[in-house]
Amino acid sequence: MLGIGILGCGRIGAMHAANIAAHPRARVAAVYDINVAAAQAVSRATGAPVMPSAAEVFAAPDVDAVLIATATDTHADLLEQAIAAGKPVLCEKPIDLSLARVDSCAAAIAHTTLPVQIGFVRRFDPGHRAVFEAVHDGTIGDLHQLVITSRDPGLPPEAYLEKSGGILRDMTIHDFDMARYILGEEPTRVFAVGSRLVAPALMDALGDEDTITVVMTTDTGRQAILINSREATYGYDQRVEAFGSQGMAVSENRRPHHMVLSGSTFTEHAAPLLNFFIERYREAFNAEIDAFVDAVENGSPVTVSYHDGRQALLLAEAALKSLKEGRIVTTGEIG
Repeated sequence: MLGIGILGCGRIGAMHAANIAAHPRARVAAVYDINVAAAQAVSRATGAPVMPSAAEVFAAPDVDAVLIATATDTHADLLEQAIAAGKPVLCEKPIDLSLARVDSCAAAIAHTTLPVQIGFVRRFDPGHRAVFEAVHDGTIGDLHQLVITSRDPGLPPEAYLEKSGGILRDMTIHDFDMARYILGEEPTRVFAVGSRLVAPALMDALGDEDTITVVMTTDTGRQAILINSREATYGYDQRVEAFGSQGMAVSENRRPHHMVLSGSTFTEHAAPLLNFFIERYREAFNAEIDAFVDAVENGSPVTVSYHDGRQALLLAEAALKSLKEGRIVTTGEIG
């Protein structure tokens, strides 16, 4: 049983802890959070001891690997400390809000052969994965256009938004990663537009947007269109569409059931699942832990590498520059 230490016991850390506790090849070996009550709650649920510091998690002999689910501005520091302690890492996205800090962390851990996996969980979703396979096995011919729609069911709390780094680094970053994954090529030209339509006053105060569209192209001309909104009244809207020379592959919204009700004046489908990302991507989160355990135990390549995390943030920075300057930005301008 792989002993995994959990750093960060908030909503996503607690979810990961529960998934690890239920995993046939892993267990929660230790937990830590600056919020002691949160750590104690995860301890009660998993039976793992609460450690008084992250350093003591790293030093614990029965902690074979660590999962970092703390505040974003602590990720890079903890990742460096984990590698220095000889612990493989599964780190939630993003690695950091600063590309310079991501690069300095990369330099600090460049010597390691330990697995470092970044938590872009949507790659593990069965539907999204099937779209990837339809593109890369040639089923739909040459890929021409990729459309990724991500709309949240409602605004996160203001306190979260204040520290999120903005919609492009916090929310769209998942779609930047998914675009790279499916395209199989690096987007090199980025154009973004944003609006404040959901909560204009709050967005004005935060200097952020709540409605975003990003258009990206690769050097071969493949196009990716990313569509985001902070609020969809009908639920959590998560769709991927790949259009190619020989057909199209689509990953649709997950629904409680697939019954369609029809009458003379209506046709109704069940609404998308409303319980946000933990419910929507439940299978994917479990598969993510599977992949990490395989990487640690068997030396399998990590599914989402540190480089993948860096490139997603690079695209977010290019989109932010495009949004501010109202022009197409090349990724070469960013780094």
